[in-house]
Amino acid sequence: MVSAGGGDTLGAVVFAAGGTGGHLTPMLAVAEALRSDAPDLRTVFLCSEREIDARVLEPAGEVWKPLPAKPLQANPWKLARFVTSWGPSVRATRQAIAQLRRDLDALDAPRRIEMVTTGGFVAAPAVQAARVERVPVTLVNLDAKPGKASRWIAPRAARVLTALPVDGGAWTRIPPIVRPGAGFEGASEDARVELGLDPCRPVLLITGGSQGARTLNDFILALAQHEPAAFEAWQVVHQCGSGDIAARARDAWRQAGVPAVVEAYFDRLGVAWRAAELAIARAGAGTVADAWRSATPTLFMPYPHHKDRHQFANAAPLVSAGGAAVLEDQRETPHNVRLHAQTVVALLRDTTARARMADELRKLGPTDGADRVARLLLAGGSTDAV
Repeated sequence: MVSAGGGDTLGAVVFAAGGTGGHLTPMLAVAEALRSDAPDLRTVFLCSEREIDARVLEPAGEVWKPLPAKPLQANPWKLARFVTSWGPSVRATRQAIAQLRRDLDALDAPRRIEMVTTGGFVAAPAVQAARVERVPVTLVNLDAKPGKASRWIAPRAARVLTALPVDGGAWTRIPPIVRPGAGFEGASEDARVELGLDPCRPVLLITGGSQGARTLNDFILALAQHEPAAFEAWQVVHQCGSGDIAARARDAWRQAGVPAVVEAYFDRLGVAWRAAELAIARAGAGTVADAWRSATPTLFMPYPHHKDRHQFANAAPLVSAGGAAVLEDQRETPHNVRLHAQTVVALLRDTTARARMADELRKLGPTDGADRVARLLLAGGSTDAV
């Protein structure tokens, strides 16, 4: 595939990702890694029209353009929206590439353009546009079971990388991707102070991902109501998602007598992971990578409605290592409390078990996938450079 920039030097990267923070944050990590070696590199993020995309990208100071892309779903009305959004999304992507080409043509030496994507519904029309414009595509798959868009993109991409093991297919493995600027570096005590918490008291992190998780929120708040004594030595950081849940969570933790920092979304969630001694979380690829990077013992409660159960597969490496466990979400709060309360309470009280789990997570290896992707893009070669 011929590069749109026409030269050997990387001049611009189009990042096609969006719809969730989990798709966008790894791409921010790659962009930051690229700029550490190529500060004049031009970048543009093509994202979705969802609010979370703006919430993630605006603080990062990135150039971004929303595409009208919609998810592919069986519902006739939603399928029609997918079909009608395809053409405008392809055209908007081609316009973005054309603008980058004009910018690069003004430079003395020819430079090439690359596209990088983590898949998702934004990616498919963007990749189609890249094929028309003869821009090489690098797919960075994040989940242990690739989604529909990633499976469609893989045979059309110049390079296919994966941050978790994937069954079948010659996909080149890279370490998980964690954004360094998210706040992972430093002491846990300093992170607690940054969050306004007691530096000497353990922290429980609760996160349902960038958009929150209703059943996870309801379960842990019900547990705090029924078993407040289990939390008496703890303080909480709770990323709960948007809506009225934040006020409800603050009230629940206050009634339980537990110091808590509750936000719909944390721009630098790495600070919370660094502060935490235990986490209860969904198992999106980004969350798994964060637990891996911070070596935080985690009780994963994977999203229960995915047919391929990919969040269960995402958590598997940490579970196999002995640093995490899976709680199967029963969808109804009373059932979750009945089945999982004992496990949560036991781990809250077992300092030795948490320390052992953290030790196992530290053996998993680096989370420098963003640096590996950046080196590959700058070199412009095959995946042998990873």
